[in-house]
Amino acid sequence: MRLPLALLAITAGVLACLGVSIANQTTTPPMFSEIMRGRYLVRAGDCAACHTAEDGKAMAGGRAIPTPFGTIYSANITPDKDTGIGNWTDEAFWRAMHEGRGSQGRLYPAMPYPWYTKLSHDDVLAIKAYLDTLPAVRNDVKTPDLPWPMSWRPVALWAWDGMFFHPGIFQSNPQKSTEWNRGAYLVEGPGHCGACHSPKNALGAVKTDHRFQGGMGEGWFASSLRGTHGEGLGNWSVDELVSYLKTGANARTRAMGAMQEVVEKSTSHLNDDDLRAIAVYLKDLPGNDEQHTQRASDDRDVLNRGRLVYVDQCAGCHMEKADGLAGVFPPLGGNTAIHSQNATSLARIILEGGSSAKTAHSKEGFAMPGFADKLSNADVAAVLTYLRANFGNQAAAVSESDVADVRNKLARR
Repeated sequence: MRLPLALLAITAGVLACLGVSIANQTTTPPMFSEIMRGRYLVRAGDCAACHTAEDGKAMAGGRAIPTPFGTIYSANITPDKDTGIGNWTDEAFWRAMHEGRGSQGRLYPAMPYPWYTKLSHDDVLAIKAYLDTLPAVRNDVKTPDLPWPMSWRPVALWAWDGMFFHPGIFQSNPQKSTEWNRGAYLVEGPGHCGACHSPKNALGAVKTDHRFQGGMGEGWFASSLRGTHGEGLGNWSVDELVSYLKTGANARTRAMGAMQEVVEKSTSHLNDDDLRAIAVYLKDLPGNDEQHTQRASDDRDVLNRGRLVYVDQCAGCHMEKADGLAGVFPPLGGNTAIHSQNATSLARIILEGGSSAKTAHSKEGFAMPGFADKLSNADVAAVLTYLRANFGNQAAAVSESDVADVRNKLARR
């Protein structure tokens, strides 16, 4: 018995160094490799981003998640027995991930079970094994702030699931490579990329015929991941995608806004093989150039106003010809975000500013100041319209009312 006990002690010490504990285990502890695989999958799924409130304890829930229908608060997924998942069996956790069923019935699809359903049974149990090692945190999460009938959970979610949810584990495509299938599994399953990067219908479900063509998520517009040139990834190489996911930057752009958090808490922690697999899969998504060809503005008054704003406020960093400064300020010519069909994220970045991702691979953390106090809605609309019509860009004009809508939503946060 001495050798197993010694090994268990060593394992406990290693887990403690990683910030986890086996003190709450009531049965034989899972294998160390399973716990570490679960930890990796939790990061791949970006669980901490939603399940950790601002200034809150890790995974203790309570983060407000805005939806078009109201606010939902993320669940406590620490092993606390009263307010978390400490009393959940493996089977109960599997049902939550695979079927969208929690301890109080059906889950709201703000929890991305339509994607997590694709995870294998072993991967789900590995995630549970890791979560069971976390410190138990007591945190009573608020009930969702939703109007009727969305608040009538049994009926509303029964109807939603019946119309839009199709449970099923990921099935490999035998016509594709092992690398492609691994990327597909990560993107379509734990990564749940389509939850933000796809347009939604009036009930918040992904428009399956337009998957990955760009969509709204938590107040940001997530750009197209398809092979479209301009607003999509058609001009990106696999290596550029890998660099972006690993460091939050490449020669074309920097991750800011919601994607900054994804890079910091999720993709920067994935190994190079998985990042390349994701890139290979995304690069294989067909483009949709015909559907989203945009006509740039030819309004000379607006373009001239935008040019003056750009020279006065932007050119100091992004340079006169919008080619940026390598490794510091991204170029704006040919920039995917500039071509976005929806300018919400562009307007938001100009108004409130933002920081680039800080990771183990890129610790600079460059920041852009906000211009809400300097620029009017008309100024922001004009400079965006100017950028979208120059420097090799071709995208539709941005209206003053569009910018006003973004500013008003930021003021209500």
